[in-house]
Amino acid sequence: MPMHSVLVRAAGALIAFALLVPQPVSADPGERVSTLAEQQAVSITIYNDNLALVRDERRLALPKGVQQLALRDVSAQIDPTTAILHSLTSAGAIAVIEQNFNFDLLSPETLLEKYVGREVTVVHANYRTGAETREQARVLAVNGGVVLQYANRIETAVDGRLVFASIPANLRDRPTLVTQIDNAYDGEQSVELDYLTGGLSWHADYVGVLNGDDSKLDLNGLVTLTNTSGTSYNNARMQLVAGNLNRVQTPQEVRTLATVTDRAANAGMRQETLFEYHLYTLGRLTTIADKQTKQVAMLSASAVPVTKSLELRGEEYYYTQASSDLGQMLKPQVFLEFQNDGGGLGIPLPKGIVRIYKKDSQGNAQFVGEDQIDHTARKERVRLRLGESFDVTATKKQTDFKRVGPFNDRYQYESSYTIEMRNAKNAAVTLKVVEPMPGDWTILAENYPHVKSSSATATWTITLPADGKETLEYTMRVLY
Repeated sequence: MPMHSVLVRAAGALIAFALLVPQPVSADPGERVSTLAEQQAVSITIYNDNLALVRDERRLALPKGVQQLALRDVSAQIDPTTAILHSLTSAGAIAVIEQNFNFDLLSPETLLEKYVGREVTVVHANYRTGAETREQARVLAVNGGVVLQYANRIETAVDGRLVFASIPANLRDRPTLVTQIDNAYDGEQSVELDYLTGGLSWHADYVGVLNGDDSKLDLNGLVTLTNTSGTSYNNARMQLVAGNLNRVQTPQEVRTLATVTDRAANAGMRQETLFEYHLYTLGRLTTIADKQTKQVAMLSASAVPVTKSLELRGEEYYYTQASSDLGQMLKPQVFLEFQNDGGGLGIPLPKGIVRIYKKDSQGNAQFVGEDQIDHTARKERVRLRLGESFDVTATKKQTDFKRVGPFNDRYQYESSYTIEMRNAKNAAVTLKVVEPMPGDWTILAENYPHVKSSSATATWTITLPADGKETLEYTMRVLY
């Protein structure tokens, strides 16, 4: 019988057994089990790189002395080396002697694995009469299928279902941190468990809508939270840290997420500086379930002034070699810029993807491009590259080239260029021609004035008439 069928039958036996056991399942009858019903509050600080700090506060009645405390529903990706359990009611009342986090959770597969070498009861059913008979067998192996040893034979299939006498001590039905503590406070007290975990992450997403003449932008910022930690966080206080922390890298498991959306009209997101980073605090409690993606509002800005520009960018290689045809139907890149200041902006922007839309003549928003921004401080400029122009094109040629030298191991190059720019729009456009220059460079002749926009960049700004064209011609001298 295939392993899948064996596990399905075993699952039925397990369910039947679980009905006989008080919930939650405790691996040790003498241990104190704490569930989410005793949770008073939970706070989560999520970082950019699949890391979160969880602060889980619970109200417990604990006797004095040494005892076993099992804290259920912690993250399945907890780093137990970072866990700190302490009393909020009486400082120093709880001393942790030992703690264990078992990776195996209760399932038909893990239950069978833990019973290798132990006896189970096999219930055989007569499907004609419905009568059942029971027989003892020892589980020899579960590698690719179950192997059972009966009193007089060995079988590799299960003719019936399996019944287990008990749940092994090292199996839990929920992620559980088991601690041995010495408690000095008699009575109810509030305790807090703090730990770092994987499986929680966040990133920022921005959506902008341009107005008719591309001069204003309505911008909304959303925080996307993802939870694959193996537990849910109900009514949690959520904080987010933006910045690049140094961490010792360890492999992380990748899982598939279910997706939901919860967009708040006003998230009340508050930000403050924290060390060399920025801390964002959501102004309300929120629940993020296991295997869920959730979006909450971060900012909303209206009528943000923006500047659109078309830029035709060159390469520096052709200034030191002969390259007659440098391209036809070249497409200028389209950029959008705005200042992170005022109009609902002016807070540090976490890195993320900015998606831009524009309404068509029917009033329907159409997607026009996206770009990713890095962490951006307040009053800094945001520059987005959205795509390439359709109606503005250019043809670039090298019309002359010669090399002279060497002079002290350097060569002198003189070259001339023609760039024909065409505009098929029914309105005039402004095009920037941006050329990176190698070595020591000088423009010997040009029919439009350039600006030395950096030590190694020449920029020409040229207005192209509606349904017309212009030609830029220039001659360079480069010592390289």
